[in-house]
Order: sequence, then structure tokens, then C-alpha cells
Amino acid sequence: MNSLTLDHADAAVEFNKNEAKVDWHDETLWFVRTKRDRAVALVPEWEQLREAASQIKNHVLSNMHDLLVQFEQNAIRNGITIHWAADGDEHNAIIHEIIRKAGATQMVKSKSMLTEECHLNKYLTKNGIEVIDSDLGERIVQFRGEPPSHIVMPAIHLTKAEVGETFHKHLGTEKGATDPQYLTEAARQHLRDTFLTRKVALTGVNFAIAETGGFVVCTNEGNADMGAHLADVHIAAMGFEKLIPRAEHLGVYLRLLARSATGQPITTFSSHFHRPRPGQEMHIVIVDNGRSRQLGRPDFRNSLKCIRCAACLNTCPVYRRSGGFSYHSAVAGPIGSILAPNLDMKQNADLPFASTLCGSCSNVCPVKIDIHEQLYKWRQVLMKEGYGPGSKTVAMKAMATVLESPRLYRMAGKVGRGVLKFAPATVENRFNPWYTQREMPEPPAESFHDWYVNRKKA
Repeated sequence: MNSLTLDHADAAVEFNKNEAKVDWHDETLWFVRTKRDRAVALVPEWEQLREAASQIKNHVLSNMHDLLVQFEQNAIRNGITIHWAADGDEHNAIIHEIIRKAGATQMVKSKSMLTEECHLNKYLTKNGIEVIDSDLGERIVQFRGEPPSHIVMPAIHLTKAEVGETFHKHLGTEKGATDPQYLTEAARQHLRDTFLTRKVALTGVNFAIAETGGFVVCTNEGNADMGAHLADVHIAAMGFEKLIPRAEHLGVYLRLLARSATGQPITTFSSHFHRPRPGQEMHIVIVDNGRSRQLGRPDFRNSLKCIRCAACLNTCPVYRRSGGFSYHSAVAGPIGSILAPNLDMKQNADLPFASTLCGSCSNVCPVKIDIHEQLYKWRQVLMKEGYGPGSKTVAMKAMATVLESPRLYRMAGKVGRGVLKFAPATVENRFNPWYTQREMPEPPAESFHDWYVNRKKA
């Protein structure tokens, strides 16, 4: 792990210092989760849709090579230029070269978690290209010099007052203004000139259709359309897992995506791009960046089914009370804790442990990724590879020794009850992570074993 980056547990402690904000963050995300539940309840065939989406993605993962070739051929036939990037560095360099050839020094960008994964904004800014994020949440965190904390709601960690202060500083809005309509209108006016003057626009890709060579971008603000339709050059950044085989499969995923993400029946804009308009260039940059490696891991390949709805984040009790920044990864929450170790085991070894393994993430996943099971499997891999904390290794070995011996187990229980009763300060102190967040239990008078034996005698 980077020495400047706190691990998840330490970062969560920092986030929890503001208890009122943590409670607000928790309640806001749970509100979105309940909206999802209400939307799902209105679709009787919801489980059949999930199963269909999962099986389609199984087919994609098992036939990735052929489908990618088919997609490339059809896209080229449509007049789209295809680029292949092995990693984030290649992705950034390709996009920079496209902008350079267009003679541009500015780019408008709609939401793309892939570009966050590849650190595109930082790279382009360093090379003299001004990047304007046009998604409202993304623009807010860009003003603040922060990454997104959530893959669908990038600024969910901020209160209205914090957004108002940010807009006052950067857009000159009234000091203390918190009305969402007023602040949104200020952002709209600010971005309008950006859309009209930028020659190059970048979008993400929600779904790429092998059958047609086209792709679909889903947004609620229309900013992707404004950027792409007004620009002379449209660049689409795409992780190769975004493929689906045929256009008819879109009906399955579009019904699942928005309901799982925000509780809407469908995203406000589901924009289809199949070819550049006359006089426009269209480029698709298809990125690997560790995806082939994940595809080759039998226990973890299902994570590539993810459609980035964030349902697992909204339901996760750990994410809701630790915040997105505690995950020090482009994709936070349960799904990010599966994807990040694939990119760098050492740096992200803490993330699979940031879970209760309650299974709520797997229950709400619209494509049936076995998220909590993969988190558990990552823990085993990381410990076996020597990336787990040494203290945990020692503790687990000690626990295994105690649990293997009934006599040691009963003795340990007796000692523990005695310590809690006669010397509570031994465990009730700041060096005990459990105690810092909870009250220690009252010690029982006897163990269950002793109670059971005495009961039988009685």
C-alpha cells in the first residue's frame, strides 16, 4: 500500500469522526436502496430478468475473443475507429494522441469510471489538456480536487451546504445558498458554454453490441448527448467486459440498470451510437487493464459481469458507514473490493476484509455476481500469498489452536470471563479496535458448556 494512503480501517475511523455526517450518509444511501426495492417489487419477472442477464454475461465471458472481433469488424464497417489499450497508460496515451491530432487543447467528458480507473484527467492535465467533467456530481468533485466517492452518485459524500460553498467559490453563486434548483441552474449555465466550444468529447460505454458495432450510453442529465453531438470528435472509453452479443439483449439490461441504481424504471437518456455523423470522427478505445487476468481467474471471472449500477454499494453496511474514499480505489464498495486486488494485490489487500460477508450485495446484484463469496475467496488468496497483515495471521493461528482443543477453549473462556469481570481495563482501552466502536458485553456467570452440564445434573 502507498505510504500516503490509509488502509480501509484507518480511513473509516477518519470518516466516522463526524458522526452526524456518517448518519446522514448511511440514511441517504439506504433511502436509495429502499427506492430500488420498491421499483423491483413492481416487476413480477425480476428474478427471471436477473437470471437472463447473468446467463447472457456468462456467454460473453466464455466467448470474449470472438465477440470482440465481431464488434470491432462491425464498428469499423460503421466508420468508427477502434483502438486497443493493454493498460491505463496506453488508454491515456491513445486519447491524448486523438486530441492532439484534432488540434484541440480542451475536452468535455461525461461520466466514465474507466477513465477514473486509468487516471485520465490527471494525465491530460499534466500534458496541457483542459478536461471539463460535465456530469453534475463529477463536476462538483472536480472543483474540489476529489475523486468520485460513488460510481453512480459521485458527490454523495457531500451535503447541500458543502456543494453550495463549492459553487460559491468556483461559480460565484450566492454565499450560503443550498437550494438544489438554484445550484443546478448555475451549473447548467456554466456548462453550456463548455458544450458549445469543445471540439472533443469523451463518453463512457454502458453496453457495446457485438452484432451491430454500436454502443449505448446511459445518463440522467443528457450531458453525454450534448458533448458527443456538438463535438467534432467523439471518443468512447470502454472496458472490454461491456460487450453484449445482440441488440435484443439491451431490453434485459436497461430494465435492470436504472431500477438497481436509483430506483427509476429507466435512465432518462439511453443514447445509441452506431456511426459518426457526417464530418465527425468517432473513436472507441477498448481497454484491458487487468481484465484478461481477472477473466482467467475461475473464482473471480464473474466480477466482469458488473454493469456498474452500484446497488451493492447502496446496500452495504460497511460502505454506508465508512464512505467511498476509505476504499482508496476508483471503484469503491463490495464490487470494487473484488476488482481492486486483481489490479494490485499488495496495495489493495485490505479491501476484501472491509465486509461483514452478510451477502446483501449478492442479493441485490442485478447480474447475480456472487460478491460476498468472492470477497471471502480473495481473503484466502491474499493470506496465502502473504499480503494479509502479520497480526491477523498470528491471531488466526492462535484461534485455530484454541478452537481445536476443547480443554483450551474452556480455559480461554474462563480466563476471558475473569478478565472482563475483575480487570475490564485490560480490554476496555483504545488499543482494542472492537472496544473503540462498541460496548464490551457483561461477562456471563458461566459458560454455555458449564450451564448445560449443571442443568443435566439438576
